[in-house]
Amino acid sequence: KLCGYLQKLSGKGPLRGFRSRWFVFDPRRCYLYYFKGPQEALPLGHLDIASACFSYHQPEAGAAAAGDEAAAFEVHSPGGGVAVLKAATRQDMTYWLQELQQKRWEYCNNLDAAKRDSRTSPTPSDFSKGLVAKDNPGSILSQNASAERARNILAVETSPTDLVGEQAASQPAPVQPSAINFSLKQWSTEIKNSMSSLRKGNNENRKSIFYTTEEWELLDPTPKDLEDSMALEEKRKHLAEGSKGKRLTSSAFPFDFGRIPHKTRRPLKDMIGSSKNRNSSDSSPTEWCSGNGNKLVSELQLKYQSQQEELEKLKKDLLSQKELVRLLQQTVRSSQYDKYFASRLCEGVPKDKLELLHQKDDQILGLNNQLEKLNLEKDSLQQEVKNLKCKVGELNERLGMLMETIQAKDEVIMKLSRQLSECEDNTSSQSGAVNSSVAACTNKELQELDRLKDNLQGYKTQNKFLNKEILELSALRRNAEAREREWQAKYTSLEAKLCQIESKYLILLQEMKTPVCSEEQSPAREVITQLLEDALKAETSEQPEQAFFKPHLVSEYDIYGFQTVPEDDDEEKLVAKSRALDLRSLSLSENREISTGVKWENYLASTMNREMMRSVELKNLIRSGIPHEHRSKMWKWCVNLHVKKFKDSTVPGYFQTLLQNALEKQNPASKQIELDLLRTLPNNKHYSSPTSEGIQKLRNVLLAFSWRNPDIGYCQGLNRLVAIALLYLEQEDAFWCLVTIVEVFMPRDYYTKTLLGSQVDQRVFKDLMSEKLPRLHAHFEQYKVDYTLITFNWFLVVFVDSVVSDILFKIWDSFLYEGPKVIFRFALALFKYKEEEILKLQDSMSIFKYLRYFTRTILDARKLTGIAFGDLNPFPLRQIRNRRTYHLEKVRLELTELEAIREDFLRERETCVEKRDLISDDEEDS
Repeated sequence: KLCGYLQKLSGKGPLRGFRSRWFVFDPRRCYLYYFKGPQEALPLGHLDIASACFSYHQPEAGAAAAGDEAAAFEVHSPGGGVAVLKAATRQDMTYWLQELQQKRWEYCNNLDAAKRDSRTSPTPSDFSKGLVAKDNPGSILSQNASAERARNILAVETSPTDLVGEQAASQPAPVQPSAINFSLKQWSTEIKNSMSSLRKGNNENRKSIFYTTEEWELLDPTPKDLEDSMALEEKRKHLAEGSKGKRLTSSAFPFDFGRIPHKTRRPLKDMIGSSKNRNSSDSSPTEWCSGNGNKLVSELQLKYQSQQEELEKLKKDLLSQKELVRLLQQTVRSSQYDKYFASRLCEGVPKDKLELLHQKDDQILGLNNQLEKLNLEKDSLQQEVKNLKCKVGELNERLGMLMETIQAKDEVIMKLSRQLSECEDNTSSQSGAVNSSVAACTNKELQELDRLKDNLQGYKTQNKFLNKEILELSALRRNAEAREREWQAKYTSLEAKLCQIESKYLILLQEMKTPVCSEEQSPAREVITQLLEDALKAETSEQPEQAFFKPHLVSEYDIYGFQTVPEDDDEEKLVAKSRALDLRSLSLSENREISTGVKWENYLASTMNREMMRSVELKNLIRSGIPHEHRSKMWKWCVNLHVKKFKDSTVPGYFQTLLQNALEKQNPASKQIELDLLRTLPNNKHYSSPTSEGIQKLRNVLLAFSWRNPDIGYCQGLNRLVAIALLYLEQEDAFWCLVTIVEVFMPRDYYTKTLLGSQVDQRVFKDLMSEKLPRLHAHFEQYKVDYTLITFNWFLVVFVDSVVSDILFKIWDSFLYEGPKVIFRFALALFKYKEEEILKLQDSMSIFKYLRYFTRTILDARKLTGIAFGDLNPFPLRQIRNRRTYHLEKVRLELTELEAIREDFLRERETCVEKRDLISDDEEDS
């Protein structure tokens, strides 16, 4: 899916600026919708890509390649409007332009009305599965091979970043500075802050800077200076830390002088004076110290290091001697204590007191030892603290010296730079000045050459894109002109045909309006008069959209595989064709509004990296209808939501095991299944013949379920449920869909031999009819019409073969998500939709005849959904459950009474000779 974050230029005056928006491309209408964020359902607006052209500007010379204008592009609409969009990177901008060009090319090359309509050629999707998915034709028709080759040559291959695609919904939106508080003062403040940060960065990362009278240049140190600096740095690493009074001789310092404060400073005058004395003999810059001075300092440092090592050894020896003395003292004390205790024992002191004293003495000795150790540790830590403080002081002093040294060097460098600029005018130094200027010019020319190369590459890419844009627009213009000529010719012929038909139609109406010898006024006369008036009004005041209206042909099959026009009955064929035209008219009017598919694309993109969960937003989306390309994914998710506990308790390959057992072993339901396969959906091309692909899949699912649930086995009606599920699901998913309906949604005994649950639901539905539609219920009671004979099949097969296919699949969308309550909602909505028409019928025969086909005349799915989920509220599920429980007991009592009557009849038949020839209905069926 083409979606992701872009920044759109919007607002006026000082509030004008770029704002981050979430963009989603809708392939049905070739619109680029933009939202406030990925979680939003309603778009802020859209861009018509089919009639737009694209452009972008190459950054000017000197502009940064990654600047704001470098990733901005324009979308020009036919009315003169320009939408400025900006991607996060130039790579993303190239990708968006390439994809939008491709989408425009595909859409405009398939502008045939039959292919534009999502009802006859749905957008292919990676999610589509089942039998319907195999009917999707390819969406690209190459009408000009040379243009395709040229487009491929001029295409710029690129790949998107994380801010493009469905995964971008989980990413935070790119932060863009708000344009609300924008002002020139703030702009100048930002520039000042940038300049101060640059100065601070120069102070922290200082190198040799030579200031001349003409310009400021940053010159790198010479190779000789770098070698001396590296050599001295290596020596410093091998020397001991903390040497005082050491003079630095390198021009490269690895310290961060801007953050560590220093305590002492050398007088700046002395530093400058010493620098003057050192440089008075020669006007050119020299080294700060001679080679002999360096050798002397190195020798002194080596001697100092050796003396430090000897001092450390002596300290260690002293510590070991102290430890030895301490141990000897402890030994002497212990021997004295032993002698003392031995003398006291000889004098007759009790032994237990001596032992107690001995223990106490041992404890005192141990504590003394610990105290001595802690004192030693304390002394060592204090010594370390003193050493560290000394080191810190030395470092601060050295830091201060280095800072002052740097300042003195800067003064000297500036003085030498001025002297150098003065010497450049002399003839003796003219050759050196020429060489330096040549080198500087060469560096500038190389930089300019690199910049020109980058600009050249950018202009080449822009030229490729604009050439491709011109090529595409020219080809699309030619195609549009050809289509316009074809439509004009078609319109002319259809207009001539329409004139002929209107002429015959007016003559027919005039003939029908002539008076007829009859006592009663014909009921059709008012209708004919109204039709004549409408025709005359349409002639005088023709609307612009009516003038350009062009009827379209009706395809043989709809997108679900159902036959739109039957081939047998001419009268039914005419009615079906009229119904198909009405459906097409509804779909064309719905296409003018914001596509529901865009809301679905936005919602699914926001759930890419998180698990989809039940929510009010999802329920409202499902009630409005799942788009064709997402129905497979959503049906599978709904089924897994309801049968998760069943699937978790089964082993992998459970469905295949059931199917294998059902095929290999004797199955009592297999005979009836085979009889019903071709009678399931004969008007659907996927089940119309024994060789159809859906027949084998239908057989497998029904056999596997009969083996899983032997109490039900197979019931007529299950085949239609499975056939609808297989249109969007694979075999195993359709099997679990059947498990969901039979074992989760519907009550027990709904599909058993007695159909007990189905009978109970009809009584519950009667109660709801009397409550929600009291006028219609009273009308049926008045003429003694049992409408449950019609509605029984609605509940058993969830409206299969009862409503038009568009409404059927929208009912199934909500049914698989919310459960069986949806059946009651839509059953009541169907009656409420045609309530006024039914109330006009005044006899039971016409009412019952109307009820048999009236659901096929309901075509407006949006209106029906509004009635089901809006006008019939409140609709609590608890009420349905309570009424089911109540009527279940009543039906069971009635069945018990019927069973008792049946047993009495059989008993009487056995005893009475005259009644032995009588048989029951069940015995006759068997």
